[in-house]
Amino acid sequence: MATGRTHRPATRSRGIPEATVARLPLYLRALTALSERSVPTVSSEELAAAAGVNSAKLRKDFSYLGSYGTRGVGYDVEYLVYQISRELGLTQDWPVVIVGIGNLGAALANYGGFASRGFRVAALIDADPAMTGKPVAGLPVRHTDDLEAIINDNGVSIGVIATPAGAAQQVCERLVAAGVTSILNFAPTVLSVPDGVDVRKVDLSIELQILAFHEQRKAGEEADLSEASGAVAPPAVRAASDGGRKGPDGDVPAVMPA
Repeated sequence: MATGRTHRPATRSRGIPEATVARLPLYLRALTALSERSVPTVSSEELAAAAGVNSAKLRKDFSYLGSYGTRGVGYDVEYLVYQISRELGLTQDWPVVIVGIGNLGAALANYGGFASRGFRVAALIDADPAMTGKPVAGLPVRHTDDLEAIINDNGVSIGVIATPAGAAQQVCERLVAAGVTSILNFAPTVLSVPDGVDVRKVDLSIELQILAFHEQRKAGEEADLSEASGAVAPPAVRAASDGGRKGPDGDVPAVMPA
């Protein structure tokens, strides 16, 4: 899941809260699936369930778009797809550059979802001279020396950083200086950007650590229930409920550090 920060005001010019903006892609994904199945209308309850939100929040979000469902009929699927796509800026083509063509960058370059969602990978850029000219996802990799010219020639305003952490800030600064105003950051570091530049951060290790926390908590709850019922909890559950401390049997459960 992408998380990050913005340096722009909490609401946009049309008065749509950022929290609502963050949910619009969820609605669009659910609506697109309905459209592909030729479903003409959908109720707020059905769409909310498909998007993973409650129906009251969905209706409030749609009110910011000026879209209201018809009682007894629901929302027109095709119209909502168009309306949300327009609000998100997906009715036009957005050229994107990906900087850092290692395993992750190459995987992103090969992701077919960009084109279907209004994004065109304009260039793949890497600092390794050995990568220059190598075809990845049908595009030749360009050297970072050409970064500014690539951004200028293609009118790029969105950059994706998939470099190692140590190189990310310098790449970010070059992207911003060349005119990029939105950055999707996959590097495991926090980027410093000026006002007017939006950064969204995707950190898989943080998401996994959060899941590890929830797994440990659930294991602890199972141990508490077992103790309450007089049953003996399994070793793994006992270890997790111990918070990772070594017990008399020498077991040391491994939990990902925060």
